[in-house]
Amino acid sequence: MEAGRIVVSFKNVVKRYKLYKNDKRRFFAIFSKQVPYKEKVAVDHVSFDIQKGESVAFFGRNGAGKSTILKMITGVAYPTSGEIKVDGRVSALLELTSGFDPELTGRENIYLKGQLCGLVDSEIKEIEDTIVDFAEIGEYIDQPVRSYSSGMKSRLGFAVSVNVNPEILIVDEALSVGDKVFREKCLKKVREIIEKDGVTLLFVTHSTPTARDFCKRGIVMQKGVVIFDGPIEEAIKKYEG
Repeated sequence: MEAGRIVVSFKNVVKRYKLYKNDKRRFFAIFSKQVPYKEKVAVDHVSFDIQKGESVAFFGRNGAGKSTILKMITGVAYPTSGEIKVDGRVSALLELTSGFDPELTGRENIYLKGQLCGLVDSEIKEIEDTIVDFAEIGEYIDQPVRSYSSGMKSRLGFAVSVNVNPEILIVDEALSVGDKVFREKCLKKVREIIEKDGVTLLFVTHSTPTARDFCKRGIVMQKGVVIFDGPIEEAIKKYEG
């Protein structure tokens, strides 16, 4: 893909959630449209384009719609209306342990998660040792994931996500993985990825110094609406103001 090509495009995107009073009502809603619910608009007519190689930070208070946007980019969630186009291999540091089968070993899950990212087994084989070394979970790599602590699962999830050679890397506060030494290792790895030619970074964080360090553009959201889209320093002023 040539530089300047649009790799993520949102056109007038809306995402609404139906909120039911309890699980029973949610279940009956499958069979009937008469079940009462409240509607939550998480993303409200949002439009933007992101070019190949851009590094973009998403700012906003809790509930602003940032994570919903990233979930729609990865295909975890779908828009209620509007159009989303994504062009490139996406690797997401959102829910690091999603996609794991607890009954499989860590090594087997590397292949499972790699396949979910669009790799074939021969490609995963080439990066298997790198992932195992990065995760730093020792002999547990050949034990069932159900025996892992939450920290070990997150380490393995991070190790897979950053080593599948993504074209679009999505990070949502995931850099708080593990102890200080491992966090610094994660930050260094993300930095290496985005310094590669043409890798696009989408970054949700409440840490403006980290956003300033990684990103050149900022999108500020409030109650599902984009209220600013421009240079990172101006975005930080808007977010903190």
